Amino acid sequence: MKAALLHQIKEDLVIEDIDIDLPPRRDEILIRNAACGFCHSDRGIQLGRRAKLDAPLLLGHEAAGIVEEVGSEVTYVKPGDHVVLCASAFCGTCRWCMQGQPQHCENKNHSRPDGTPRLTLDGGPVEPFVGLGGFAEQMLVHERAVVKVPEDMPLDRAALLGCAVITGLGAARHAAKVQVGDTVAVIGCGGVGLNAIQGARLAGASRIIAVDRLAAKLDLATTFGATDVVDASTTDPVEAVRDLSGGGVNHALEVVGIASTIEQAFAMLDARGTATVVGAAPNAQTEVRIRALEFLREKRLQGCVMGSARFRLDIPLYAQLYLDGRLKLDELLSEKIPFDNNAVNTAMNQLDSPLVARAVMTP
Repeated sequence: MKAALLHQIKEDLVIEDIDIDLPPRRDEILIRNAACGFCHSDRGIQLGRRAKLDAPLLLGHEAAGIVEEVGSEVTYVKPGDHVVLCASAFCGTCRWCMQGQPQHCENKNHSRPDGTPRLTLDGGPVEPFVGLGGFAEQMLVHERAVVKVPEDMPLDRAALLGCAVITGLGAARHAAKVQVGDTVAVIGCGGVGLNAIQGARLAGASRIIAVDRLAAKLDLATTFGATDVVDASTTDPVEAVRDLSGGGVNHALEVVGIASTIEQAFAMLDARGTATVVGAAPNAQTEVRIRALEFLREKRLQGCVMGSARFRLDIPLYAQLYLDGRLKLDELLSEKIPFDNNAVNTAMNQLDSPLVARAVMTP
């Protein structure tokens, strides 16, 4: 099959023919890829800003497709089922899974227990990012990395559910636990931030303040439910948010992942407010400075990974909300990218200065 491989950090992806170890093993699923989103996490790995993985590496994790073949013990799906893949796979038996926190699963089955590669190039192993490898025509994954969605759910929209949507909505619903009437600020209005905004809207927030430096993103934020916008390129976002909210917000969701915006999120809180860091910091050297006296106002700073989601529960719900007209995905899908070298690499480069909400590759 054809796959877009990363051979060296900071180099372009190269579409090549690789081999899949078939048939699927007893707990594996072969999927025909329908769409895969371009996410900042993929770009961060490509540029070496996050954990370095063995090359050649097959990036892409925000994917959806149709099951082609299943292993002998797979009962959850069958050939022909439509599925969304998720980086938050689970084992179901570790201490975190047993506590209902599968995002922290200690055995996500990203690789086979015996170390045999699922994918190879010229006989050598190809590493699929987070066990998925979505920038390819097919994906061979563990059965617990997928969730079924209705067949009338468009697969290019469904792909977005596996990362941007569950991360943003989950940050508002599960991590921050936004309640009816709460005031919310969202810093960063990309794909994940827009979903944090509509997550706050669905939760019943009374005021949702979108903060970004790009006017086009702020305009889009109002479509997703923002009641107010703050252009951080022309005004102090902390002062603006505190003025708009009458002293500070109940929740600030930071979706950028840098120290300055994390500090801003904490500063714009009212007493007993919570700042939730959703954005992935580019490296381990990111340090946040907060005055200890601020904690006397009972303010909290917390993290969130993958929207604290239980994806086999959340993704079917979000698919149904979309089909019912309550969840915006058409507006989120801004561009479809053909599967060729130039188009894929252009889309990856554009993640550095994104002017669109979410682009997807369609093999």
